[in-house]
Amino acid sequence: MTLDIYKIDGTVSGEKLELAEEIFGIEPNDHAIYLSVKAYLANQRQGTSKAKERGEVRGGGKKPWKQKGRGGSRAGTTRSPLWVGGGTIFGPRPRDYRQDLTKKLKRLGRKSAFSYKVKDEQLIIVEDFNFEKPKTKEFTGLLEAFKLSGKKVLLLTNGKQETVYKSGRNISKVKILEAEKASTYDILNNQILIIQKSAVETISNSFKNTKEVVN
Repeated sequence: MTLDIYKIDGTVSGEKLELAEEIFGIEPNDHAIYLSVKAYLANQRQGTSKAKERGEVRGGGKKPWKQKGRGGSRAGTTRSPLWVGGGTIFGPRPRDYRQDLTKKLKRLGRKSAFSYKVKDEQLIIVEDFNFEKPKTKEFTGLLEAFKLSGKKVLLLTNGKQETVYKSGRNISKVKILEAEKASTYDILNNQILIIQKSAVETISNSFKNTKEVVN
């Protein structure tokens, strides 16, 4: 499977890149994608929500009125869940939402996501580029060259490129990640995926490494 490599001005460079079939050309596994995305979103949750129950609310130690003879409902504490200022019934408690997946399943999910991008013609391979200094105008020009202004775009770079990252971080709907750190969710959560030429090899190597680096 070969794709054209584009220049940053949006024109075809005339060079082509061979993509690994076992990564970009497999039959996507929807269930692996579902499990990967579900785990990714669950792992973003802090799980720190906490509400005080009746035994944790300060005060209410004294019985507000006598048990009988008043003509009203009996009450033993002003901190009852039925009262304003009382405790919460079955309130949220701190918990760990983390979900773990096997490396094999994580990799299948990522491969399926890349394959979907190729299948749906939502993948662009661009020549390696960098900016001399962070400048949003430079990155905006790249988006305009590919007619992607206003679209949700993910750019995968080969390693950490500070000037490219800083040039695009303030643009709405644009996300920039190091290629090997893109999760299944990141790969799919966009309209167009742009990958730098050298980052394709980085992606291929990430599937060979024994250590998994994405969620």
